[in-house]
Amino acid sequence: MFQRALSLPARPRDSFFLWGPRQVGKSSLLAAAYPAARRIDLLLTEEYIRYLERPGLLREELGDAPRGTLTVIDEVQKVPALLDEVHWLIENRRLVFALCGSSARKVRRGHANLLGGRAERYEVFGLVSHEVGTKFDLVRMANHGTLPRHYLADQPGRLVRAYVDDYLKEEVAAESLVRNLPSFAGFLRAAAIGDTELVNYTNIARACAVSSPSVKEYYQILVDTLLGRFLPAFTRRPKRRVIQAPKFYFADVGVVNHLAQRGSLAPGGELFGKALESLVHHELCAYREYRDRQWDLSYWRLASGIEVDFVVGNADVAIEVKSTSRVGTHHLTGLEAIREDHARVRRRILVSLETRRRVTKDGIEILPVVQFLNDLWRGDIA
Repeated sequence: MFQRALSLPARPRDSFFLWGPRQVGKSSLLAAAYPAARRIDLLLTEEYIRYLERPGLLREELGDAPRGTLTVIDEVQKVPALLDEVHWLIENRRLVFALCGSSARKVRRGHANLLGGRAERYEVFGLVSHEVGTKFDLVRMANHGTLPRHYLADQPGRLVRAYVDDYLKEEVAAESLVRNLPSFAGFLRAAAIGDTELVNYTNIARACAVSSPSVKEYYQILVDTLLGRFLPAFTRRPKRRVIQAPKFYFADVGVVNHLAQRGSLAPGGELFGKALESLVHHELCAYREYRDRQWDLSYWRLASGIEVDFVVGNADVAIEVKSTSRVGTHHLTGLEAIREDHARVRRRILVSLETRRRVTKDGIEILPVVQFLNDLWRGDIA
């Protein structure tokens, strides 16, 4: 349906993990890349029970397979003990595995080394503009989210609600990740309201009636189950006092819309602006992963509140996102300030809803959203 931008090795010689949130398209990607590979789907009850009771079955079934044979194991985190067998088969039979999952948390608990570096790591994200192509609809993605099924649905509300319910039941409750599921559900709503903003553990703990350490653990669960990630502050060689607390971004803006009860988002509004910032973060992270770029991604903020949404690398590129069709001088404050503190900034870009590219007298590039995304995937941004 969509040609995904992540390129997996055509004939893998080394085993690898493929991580990604639920329903992001991991299984479809592996099926398209390796149609002839043996497949073990642990979402199937009978398969799950077989290997849960006897992980050694894998060695018995594959022990005589020719060297280099590829086997796909879907949702491998459901039976972490299988990784012992996978490890043995890699070492002693030189077999190759594509290990797919939506959560490394349970795997880490029992197998902290994740095969001791014997497997490469890939990550797949929700849809990006490059994959949707000429049919990319910014307003649709800001409202529906990036998960393929949700993006294509005419009315995604029920699908997103079921997605969140299944996450709570299957990823959190079933794996006993938290003792108090209602408190965690309340935390999800509070975290969604604070999406794209500085993380304040104390305020969220107060809102959810739990301790600050519990809130920190809850955020780590979101990270481990790939439902979100932190964005660190850029603090290198500051000339003025800068904020060091991280921001947090959910992996899918559609999930945030549902949890925060945002309703329909229209361009120009404050909530659309938050959704737009989240989508740009999503695209930057996906591009970095898919194109194997090694640069850091962070944000920069002075104690006065002046900030820049995204800093690429060692202040090589500074990017600000504004949901406005008329960029004014007050929108440029952060990009002007970061040049004062970091003269090495090569490019300063403001992503907006304006329709044409232009450059200010100070050299700040004003880019329409779609042009920015096109330039990003051509490799012209970073």
